[in-house]
Order: sequence, then structure tokens, then C-alpha cells
Amino acid sequence: MKARARFILPALAGTALAAMLAGCGLTSPHSPGAATPGQNAPSKAPAPMRTSPSSSLPYNMSGLLDPTGGKFFGVEAQDAPALAPVTAFAASAGRKPDLIGQYLAWDSSFDSRAVAAAWSYGAMYYIAWEPYDTSVQAIADGQSDAYIRKFAGEVHALNLPVAISFGHEMNGNWYPWGTGQATASAFVAAWRHIHDLFIQAGASNVIWVWNPNIINPVPQVQLSLYWPGDAYVDWVGVTGYFPTTGPETFTSVYGPTMAEVRQITTKPIIIAETSVETGPSDVQAVDSLVSGVRRHHRVLGFIWFDFNKDGVNWQLETRPGLSATLAADVANLPLIDPKR
Repeated sequence: MKARARFILPALAGTALAAMLAGCGLTSPHSPGAATPGQNAPSKAPAPMRTSPSSSLPYNMSGLLDPTGGKFFGVEAQDAPALAPVTAFAASAGRKPDLIGQYLAWDSSFDSRAVAAAWSYGAMYYIAWEPYDTSVQAIADGQSDAYIRKFAGEVHALNLPVAISFGHEMNGNWYPWGTGQATASAFVAAWRHIHDLFIQAGASNVIWVWNPNIINPVPQVQLSLYWPGDAYVDWVGVTGYFPTTGPETFTSVYGPTMAEVRQITTKPIIIAETSVETGPSDVQAVDSLVSGVRRHHRVLGFIWFDFNKDGVNWQLETRPGLSATLAADVANLPLIDPKR
């Protein structure tokens, strides 16, 4: 069954978005404002055990958890989980993505057919799991246990690797699971609870991606407060966009956040959501994005947000100059084969 995806993007376009982004280093299509966490660091919990997958599986889980032979070139495409927009993106980029992302609302079903189709295409599936219509405290208290257990059981039964990011951009106030409506301790408790239920279901084929927004617009929010612990996270995802106001570089967009992350953990990092807005510096931004991913050994890759949303066009297919640049940049980027 096709899962329903939900997005929250502001109705800001062109000049309005540029004005919002100018001078603050915010590179996201979302609409963050000030956030005041005022929360204590979460207490430590016993580390859960990750069961080892069978050696007969058609993938190397340990190699996917910490890959060294290549990068992920991913896409979150409009009308996911259909593959047609992915193939259109691939035609523009000159490379097939090896990671396909989908935004999935809480209480939506696990779409095993979409995951299997992505795998057949040659890509691993990435789920940005968005807890709408509930609260992280309710999840931590067990009110969604039946849903989580069913989801986890289906992930386990499919027996293909799946990356899951729960409650992305939790350090901002633009989502109900963020700083405006939830505490850091509740977020951490919910994360650990979900993770533990998956482990109980035997779903060791999940890569858990903890995904804050870049800290530039919310420097007062301490990422460490939202950290579930090394035993509960496999990758650190970072959301950050290149605005039309530029010029921005990989270092200016992601550097401060990566530095703060490295005070918490040594887990590998993936740019979990990014794109480049049309503007005078967009070609340079693409060059900087790809070269930054290439030169940082512990940055696994990036996922392109390929949407035309609320008057802001982040899509590659309709921008021939930008697509030509990206195609040239990723042509020699070694990519990961998830099936190896």
C-alpha cells in the first residue's frame, strides 16, 4: 500500500525566501525561528544489542553501516515512492542514485514494495519518519507500540537494509517534535523506545539516522541534549541548503554543525537533505557540495531534495545549467553498491 507522505514547507518564494535566508546561514526550505530548549541532558540508558544478520543475506550490513569504498548519491523526489521521478532525476544527473528517500507520516504503513523496487533499481531506501498527529512523549510512553511493532516486524520480514531517520530537524521549532512543542528528554526517550522495539522484533537490518538541522539558524540549541547515544545511532544526518543569497560553501553551511557533532560522536555523517536554490552562485554551490563530500572521509554522501515546493524550485530536471554541473561533478564520484 502506498504510504502517505506529508511535508511542512512555508509558502515562501523567490524574494521572500531569499530575505529570510540572508545573513543567517539558514539553508533549508523550512521556516525556522528562535528556539529555547531549556532542557537538561538526557540520562544514559543501557546499550541495546544489535543482532548480527545472517552471512547469507544479499548485502553486507556492516559495510553499509560504515562504508569506505564509495559515497551515497541520494534523492528525495516528488511523488515518492514512485520510481519515475527518480529515473528523471538520474537522467538529469547522469548517474543513478544509490539511495532513495521518502517522507513517511506517523501511522503510515511500511511500504515493502517501494523498498524492494528501490533495491532492484540498485538503491537502498531511506525513510524520514515524521511523527505527526502524536507527540514524542506519547511515543515514549508506549502509546504507539502496536504500530511500531507491526512496522518493525514488516521491516524485519522484508530482510533488506533500510535507513530510518525519526523526527528529523528536532533542534528547530518548525515541527511539532521540535523545540517548540517537545522536550529534548522526551525526544531521546521516544527514539530509544522505538529503537528497542525494533531490536526486539529482530529488525537488525535498519540503519538509524539521527538528523538535526544545521545549527546556523538555531545556535542556542545544544545538539548534545537530543543525542540518544552511540548505541542507538548509526549515522548522523545533517539538513542544510544552499540559498540564492550565497555565496555559500560546504564549510560555511555544514562546518559549524559538523564541529559540534564531533564533540558528541565519531559516527559517520551524511548530508541527509540538501539542494541549491537558483541564483548567481548556484553552480559554485553544487561544486562545493560535491567536492566537500568527496574530500571528507567521514561524510558518506548527500541526498538531493528534488521538489518544486511553494514557489521554490529545488528540482534538478528543470535547470539544465545546474544539472550539467552536478552531472560533471558526480561523474567520477565513487558510489556505493548497496548489494555488495
